[in-house]
Amino acid sequence: MAKIIYEVYQNQNSYSQAYGKWYARVKNLESLNTRKLSNHIAEHGSIYTPDVVYGVMEKFRSCLLEMLLNSKKVKIEGLGTFYTTLECQKGGAVSKDKFNILKDVKGLHIRFLPEQEQENNISSRQFLKQAEFINVESLLKSEESESGNTGNGGTQQGGGNGGTSGGTSGGDNGGDNGSTSGGDNGGGDNGGGSNGGGNDVN
Repeated sequence: MAKIIYEVYQNQNSYSQAYGKWYARVKNLESLNTRKLSNHIAEHGSIYTPDVVYGVMEKFRSCLLEMLLNSKKVKIEGLGTFYTTLECQKGGAVSKDKFNILKDVKGLHIRFLPEQEQENNISSRQFLKQAEFINVESLLKSEESESGNTGNGGTQQGGGNGGTSGGTSGGDNGGDNGSTSGGDNGGGDNGGGSNGGGNDVN
């Protein structure tokens, strides 16, 4: 089972109603760029070389942007749907005739909605069930313990799961409670025409 490493942190935003409360956030180990991901795919029994995989992924990226800029949604089966939304200026235009796309629109966002078909559902609550959670502090303590035992001439295996958490229902709370880690919630669109179920990716 996949392992998500998390850390528990305290909300330090004194202006937030959640000030002083404790939450969990993902501790990412690495950011894979296109080249590294291509190498990883090629190593998984692929008949294609890393360079071929890289070329396909680069073409996918350029074509995805092309389709989005042509007012099309792009659905990757088993993963989800990419689409665009508009972010309008606060307050809006006083009338339909006064609306100016250059003045009243603040941004064009790329958003992503995870697959929700039953057989491939990876929406947040379903995705949560597929992961095993390990507290980074427990992981570090386990590594320190193993290091100490090895130094004493002995060996000890395992133990990365000592901090597995079953209470992770608040895993999406990081950015909703006034903290500084809220990059996973894409509800920033104002014009009434955006789909609130997706997440901003830009």
